[in-house]
Amino acid sequence: MKYLFADESGNFDFRCHIANSGPTRYFAVGTLMMEGKENVQRLRGDLLALRDELVMNGTAHDGPFHCTTDSQAVRDAVFEVLQSHEYKIDVTLLEKAKALPRTRTTDQQFYKYAWFYHFKWFSGRYFGPADDLLVVSATLGTKKTRAAFRGAVEDVVQQCCNWKVNKRFGHWDAASDPCLQAVDYTLWAVMRDAERGDKRSRVLIEDKIASVYDLWSVGRNYHYGPNAVTA
Repeated sequence: MKYLFADESGNFDFRCHIANSGPTRYFAVGTLMMEGKENVQRLRGDLLALRDELVMNGTAHDGPFHCTTDSQAVRDAVFEVLQSHEYKIDVTLLEKAKALPRTRTTDQQFYKYAWFYHFKWFSGRYFGPADDLLVVSATLGTKKTRAAFRGAVEDVVQQCCNWKVNKRFGHWDAASDPCLQAVDYTLWAVMRDAERGDKRSRVLIEDKIASVYDLWSVGRNYHYGPNAVTA
């Protein structure tokens, strides 16, 4: 059995990230791939055990692990756990200022676009006709839009994955599954490097990273911001 846990990073704010404080430069999709139920359960168990350990040691930590808001002490402890497990991380980066306006008419459309190129990039390396696959993506959006984001993931996987692969889907709140929290951490580390050039966290999991694919790395056309050009 193969497991693919997925999360996204960045936001759908397409204003210039230099002139405004809210937008991110990149939007990213990240997936963590593991094989074997026992390995998945061990990762879940170790992260839950860490949560208990932090409390017993007097380290303040409320709720699930979330890298953006966790203290550095908590981050260090989580990355130490993540280093001891076997998995593969793949990340696709999309520099938002290079996105053609027609690809981002809605948040759901842009999300599906990102997911398509992400999954297409590596699915052939990981999944064969005899595989059983569970894809678990972190829930996204409001109650009204959540179904569209969920549908985007399922549609892309059905399109890009061998039709003989036995596919199942879960769409869970990241707070409910430590494996989704693990994706959050690894994706944060890659995004921190992409957005700020800060590699401190990424180097801790570098041996787990199978690919970081900058979809528009060779693109020269910016559609907004100080570098906007039309040619």
